[in-house]
Amino acid sequence: MKRMGRKHRPYYRIVAIDSRQPRDGKIIEELGSYDPMIPDTDKRTRLKADRIKYWLSVGAQPSEHCQILFKKYLAQAEAEAAVAAAQQATSQPPASS
Repeated sequence: MKRMGRKHRPYYRIVAIDSRQPRDGKIIEELGSYDPMIPDTDKRTRLKADRIKYWLSVGAQPSEHCQILFKKYLAQAEAEAAVAAAQQATSQPPASS
């Protein structure tokens, strides 16, 4: 997690980063965000579920806090992505020949 924001107002980006880099160093890919100051707990995170699963499949090791977030919110992010894909598929007109 890469800390952003200002004093007393934290905001985190969930990123894929080389373990040799500092916490706020150069990232490989941004995988989502976490804002602990939002009162509604279901809206605190935005995750890219497919990219998170990819990085975990190739051997990336999440931090302890990220593991907790993934366990809690990853299923929810997958469901939202499936709903968005279904809405997009129904809104596209059929191709004419």
